[in-house]
Amino acid sequence: MNKQKEKRFKRIRRHRRLRNTVQGTPDRPRLAVFRSLRHIYAQVIDDTAGHTLAAASTLDDELGESLESTSNCEAAQAVGKRVAEKAIAHGLRTVVFDRGGYKYHGRVKALAEAAREAGLKF
Repeated sequence: MNKQKEKRFKRIRRHRRLRNTVQGTPDRPRLAVFRSLRHIYAQVIDDTAGHTLAAASTLDDELGESLESTSNCEAAQAVGKRVAEKAIAHGLRTVVFDRGGYKYHGRVKALAEAAREAGLKF
């Protein structure tokens, strides 16, 4: 197996292991993060119903145009703030953070801290 496939496989394995303990409920949904090389995505998910309640990414028209780059910490902060605003508008204050198997570092950390500053509790 080449290095890139092995790295992705290990991340997916970590995410599966993490999902054994992190569950989204209607009272406390899951804030899931996906990070690619160019973009970052965040969703607030109710796992019991299987519905996405709020979502934001650097591909959104509002965010994409205002950002200089979509693959840095500033973009992640903008996505974190936007997803928190959408979740609060939906009536959600507390969530469970799902880092998706990524290290809590860099863009993932920036997204989480921006969501906290915008009013989400986790």
